[in-house]
Amino acid sequence: MDPTQQKALNALESFILLSSSASSPRAAADLVKQATSAPNTYVFAELLQTKNIAALKTGHPEYASSYTLLEIFAWGTWADYSSTPNLPSLSDAQAHKLRQLSLLSLSTSPTALTYTNLLTALSLSSTRALENLVISTIYAGLLVAKLDTKSQRVDVSSISPLRDLRPAKVPELISTLDTWNGRCVSVLEDLENHIKEVRQKALERRKREQRDEGAVEKLVGQSLKDKGKAGEKRMAQDPVAGREAVMGEGIDGMDLDEKAGPGRPRGAKRGGGAFKNAAKRMMG
Repeated sequence: MDPTQQKALNALESFILLSSSASSPRAAADLVKQATSAPNTYVFAELLQTKNIAALKTGHPEYASSYTLLEIFAWGTWADYSSTPNLPSLSDAQAHKLRQLSLLSLSTSPTALTYTNLLTALSLSSTRALENLVISTIYAGLLVAKLDTKSQRVDVSSISPLRDLRPAKVPELISTLDTWNGRCVSVLEDLENHIKEVRQKALERRKREQRDEGAVEKLVGQSLKDKGKAGEKRMAQDPVAGREAVMGEGIDGMDLDEKAGPGRPRGAKRGGGAFKNAAKRMMG
């Protein structure tokens, strides 16, 4: 949990405990004022749900405005307070806190963070008052931001999760989450299909390689077999030539004399007589 959120929940805890003893409408309304004025209390949904505070909404018309005010502190803005009639007046501490919380809500829309828009939305009379509000909100740990005095805007980097969700927004949030979930499921299905396709192509490529390797081995084996048969055939027809074919060394492979010697013409094969004598002995 965010540390600022945890701190705000801890600060609210004492008021939740006190609500059980605020049995009268007046005591419950006073508790609302105390909770919204106290330092570090920035979340209020749990207090709204307590029995005696919730009873202000319908059971006691005179104090129903205190319940409405607490709702505004929980998820509303300064504009909501200004536009809602018959609400209790705010102390300086309440007004400052509501403006801080409103600044958090406005920070979700970067286009709204110009000095001009913020002065109007927060009902502030001067740039100095606005800058002081932003600085105090930063020091309270509610947001991380910088003042761009040259461009007259507030650059927000992050905000603490302190605003409660308006009940009417729950169906919209559920719909958004359902849409997001559907997109995630669709992306995962696409990834799985892509993985299957890659694996299938890899399998087909491997089978094709194995088939090609088998074909090559078959061709090499057939070639060797044919060569052996050719050598045997030549052996039967001409034992000397056949033996040379099988051994891979024929008479034509004999070195030729580079120079003619006495009684030997130039280009005659060396050792030819020996093979002829051997052939005669084999045949005779």
